[in-house]
Amino acid sequence: MSRPDHDPEPVPGPPVPQPDGLSAGPSVAPSVGPSPGASPGASPGAPADRGNALGAPEVGAMFDRIAPVYDGMNAVISGFQEPRWRRRAVAATGLRSGMAAIDVATGTGKLAGSLADRVGPFGRVLGVDVSPGMLERARDAGSDAPWLEFVVGDALALPADDGAFDAATIAFGMRNLPDYRRGFSEMARVVRPGGRVVCLEIARPRTLAGRVGRLWFERAVPLIGRAVRQAEAYRYLVSSVRAYPPPAEIAAIMAAAGLVDVRWRPMTLGMVTLHVGSTPPR
Repeated sequence: MSRPDHDPEPVPGPPVPQPDGLSAGPSVAPSVGPSPGASPGASPGAPADRGNALGAPEVGAMFDRIAPVYDGMNAVISGFQEPRWRRRAVAATGLRSGMAAIDVATGTGKLAGSLADRVGPFGRVLGVDVSPGMLERARDAGSDAPWLEFVVGDALALPADDGAFDAATIAFGMRNLPDYRRGFSEMARVVRPGGRVVCLEIARPRTLAGRVGRLWFERAVPLIGRAVRQAEAYRYLVSSVRAYPPPAEIAAIMAAAGLVDVRWRPMTLGMVTLHVGSTPPR
């Protein structure tokens, strides 16, 4: 069983308590210069330019293939913790009834559906993903909520106007983007001044128990993927997690994308991190 979410793992510098329980280091200013360990094929330069080596077409095709097993695999891989993580992400948006949200890399629409429950029938939620196969399942699941819409789209060129939403979310999708900073910049662009950008992603645990869990993840996930005849996709999952930057660096990337008051919270032994930033007020 995991320890309570408020049992934080170390963060750079003394953490600053925040009203919603998130914490930030003393500075999230982006570093300058080349970044060691940048993904092959990612843009060169500062950490803010790093990203996944695969492009959107390859990622979309891979998720089309695994769409039939995606939700079941997520449940197993997360140790059935995903609903709890999702609730935390929804709470971090600060959304209320009648507001609007966009869920990027929405997949089968689990988080988008939870956002739709939050804003209610007088609100609006748009889910965007590059995989038509995933969205087919999302539309089926969300068919009873007409204020919930799903469209095929690129996270680096979101099909939405500037400032159209009160919050933007992405869950377990940022590590799949070819440019992390552009991904956060696009999310910030479509959020109104003072709105929130929320990112939930697998992280690198620092606790001993978390490292044991990470070892299980790296050894067991490819075997589980092989059992459902999706070995390549789940080998990719492990490699994408290994390449994803640590929380402090993600916070710096978010700041470089124009977000302010960036905070983060480790969850489930530090194996998952919830990042929250706000768009600058007018």
